[in-house]
Amino acid sequence: MSHLNVRRVVTGHDDQGNAIITSDETLPTKVLGDEAEMVLGWTTAVFPSDNNDDFDGALREVRRVSPGGSVLQFVTMYPHTSSKHHRTLSLDYGIVLEGELELELDNGVTTRVKAGDVVVQRGTIHTWRNPTDRITKTAFILLDANPVKVGDRELEPEN
Repeated sequence: MSHLNVRRVVTGHDDQGNAIITSDETLPTKVLGDEAEMVLGWTTAVFPSDNNDDFDGALREVRRVSPGGSVLQFVTMYPHTSSKHHRTLSLDYGIVLEGELELELDNGVTTRVKAGDVVVQRGTIHTWRNPTDRITKTAFILLDANPVKVGDRELEPEN
């Protein structure tokens, strides 16, 4: 049973330049093993975004980040599960919609976030963990970013 039920309404323009609804649908949920579910809401391939591109951004193939663009995804994490330790070449806005999560950094520091909290993830190695008995729901907006540099060293992504 899917815990995500994401209705996406997309706007556009008619031939006279008037605003219209081009799509109104519930998006499919992808099960990610025993840990989570994910819905890909939209992606762009370029930044700034091209509002003349009629391609349905949810159909674009992306791993986590859309190189040169953006990704909107929704994630449900099941109780007592965690993500892989990872770093992406992106600036991420993580918005907790329901429940609580722990954000663990590579130095072992953890911070608990709850519904209504926002995490601005700036290319650090991290793990998401749901230590509770309830599911959590989050929205993530990932914007492609340059690699982080520390001194002369460029930090690589870790998946």
